[in-house]
Amino acid sequence: MQAAQRDVVAIVDDDERTLESLGDLLEAAGFVVRAYSSANALLHERGLSGVDCLVSDIGMPDMSGFELRTIAKAQRPDLPVILITGRPKAAWLAASELDPARYFEKPYDGRRLVAAVSAVIADARKKLS
Repeated sequence: MQAAQRDVVAIVDDDERTLESLGDLLEAAGFVVRAYSSANALLHERGLSGVDCLVSDIGMPDMSGFELRTIAKAQRPDLPVILITGRPKAAWLAASELDPARYFEKPYDGRRLVAAVSAVIADARKKLS
């Protein structure tokens, strides 16, 4: 009997503590996690191949989460992207252009974030079938 394939979530955040805690949270929920400390690390190491959902911080030094989302959508239009931030200005910008189900302010509710990741992956699968 073959084991069920687990969904892969790529996390990008320049804050090591957030990267680790979010990774632990998503792994505990049953996801395979690929963690990256920058957008460039994600794009240059493995890219978006094999990723079912991207969770990215908005405010990062090398490339913002908004820029990463634009690149992700150009490469993989079907890839769900969830953005997180702890910066009030980024939060205001995000709130004006994002689906509230795909945007979280730090500190975020872990259960809500896990539920959102599951929901956007399921929604993306429905659209592909």
